[in-house]
Amino acid sequence: MTPQELKNSILQLAIQGKLVEQRPEEGTAKELYQRIQEEKKELIKAGKIKKEKSLPEITEDEIPFDIPESWKWVRITEIIDVRDGTHDTPKYVTIGVPLVTSKNLIDGNINFETAKLISTEDAQTINMRSAVDDGDILFAMIGTIGNPVLVKKDREFCIKNMALFKAIGQNLLHMEYFLLYLQNEQYVMKKKASGGVQSFVSLRFLRNYLLPLPPLAEQKRIVAKIEELLPYIDRYEKAWNRLEDLNKRFPADMQKSILQMAIQGKLVEQRPEEGTAEELYQQIQEEKQKLIKDGKIKKGKPLPEIAEDEKPYEIPANWTWVRFGDLGSYKKGPFGSAITKSMFVPKGNGAVKVYEQKNAIQKNASLGDYYISREYFETKMTGFEVLPGDIIVSCAGTIGETYVMPEQIEQGIINQALMRMKIFTPLYIPYFLVFFDFVLKKDARSSSKGSAIKNIPPFEILKNYLVPLPPLAEQKRIVAKLEEILPLCDKLK
Repeated sequence: MTPQELKNSILQLAIQGKLVEQRPEEGTAKELYQRIQEEKKELIKAGKIKKEKSLPEITEDEIPFDIPESWKWVRITEIIDVRDGTHDTPKYVTIGVPLVTSKNLIDGNINFETAKLISTEDAQTINMRSAVDDGDILFAMIGTIGNPVLVKKDREFCIKNMALFKAIGQNLLHMEYFLLYLQNEQYVMKKKASGGVQSFVSLRFLRNYLLPLPPLAEQKRIVAKIEELLPYIDRYEKAWNRLEDLNKRFPADMQKSILQMAIQGKLVEQRPEEGTAEELYQQIQEEKQKLIKDGKIKKGKPLPEIAEDEKPYEIPANWTWVRFGDLGSYKKGPFGSAITKSMFVPKGNGAVKVYEQKNAIQKNASLGDYYISREYFETKMTGFEVLPGDIIVSCAGTIGETYVMPEQIEQGIINQALMRMKIFTPLYIPYFLVFFDFVLKKDARSSSKGSAIKNIPPFEILKNYLVPLPPLAEQKRIVAKLEEILPLCDKLK
């Protein structure tokens, strides 16, 4: 049960006469009703309120629920003076009287900061029929129907397009009880509201609306009981919100914890027969040297030794820390002026595709229809070619989205917003991407120097990232375990 549902349930008990006991010595609502009618006649006679048309009798099929015998069903206008504010729009001024509309009724209060101002003369005209006094209740009739406010008047103001409820006589109706009733019934009223684009309730609708009337003393005891329960409801709401926040974050937090365990060597057991990461690293470096020798990649500057104080956490003894730059060859797309729309040509005749961010983000090599000529590719763009097995990475806006290019793709190059990663064998690419997605993408976003558009960090920073490297067989077991567990996290969302 949500906090609002709990509050609604308590309010419903209150207006059904089930929240506090009935006491015979407090009299009956019928007696109270007669006293209010006598006072009402006097006010009509004095010209303070208008005499309304005869009201229809309350029929059995109108009554929504049973009430105690000492209570009485009445129409609101029988015991309350129901008026409304102006429907006109006076001229707004910079210094004047606030004109309160339904938009200014928020959480049981009037927000005067957003109220527009009208002249004193216009305010006097409006207040001739709908002046607001301390203890009155305001109720939005248009748009977001309801939001009742018990007025504690500390300034002059006028009202527009809202109901104004005034008690008839002094000490004959506890307006706090009527406020509770409106807070509960506003949801029912919204369902019964008229209107197309903007819903509304009419003054006639409100005047004829049914109200369960308890004896006056019981009204006060109901309000006192609600006020006694409110702190408990508030405590429940805080606990509920904390639980809801925990439930919302739990799948993501669980996923992060699992990934953290994976790259710390805590997700699967270590097996001595699988060798060591140091042996794997030597194989990777041999492959790197072969690619350099064959002229397939360029020889870069040696990366610095890894110092002990750089290592962020402990890893198993058969693992090793390596630098990101030692695991692959990385290339960012050409400068903006190197590929412009004026260079694009139709597909065919040897044209070469230009892969875009959407290929990485949507993980689909077939998207896009930008091509450059074969001549321009062979003279300027061969260094940016992307091949099956390469990883493309989105580098601006939605950064860090990765896609392993499949077999039989169209020959193509990366554009300015992509990075190409060629990972050296025998590193297991799915494990590399687990690390990249969990650590590098997160760090890239947080450390990015971009403003509106975030960017992948410069290569001199990227290549120095530390990667916890397990033996090859363990990498595969880690990925298999993640593929088994992570879908369960998604089901929790």
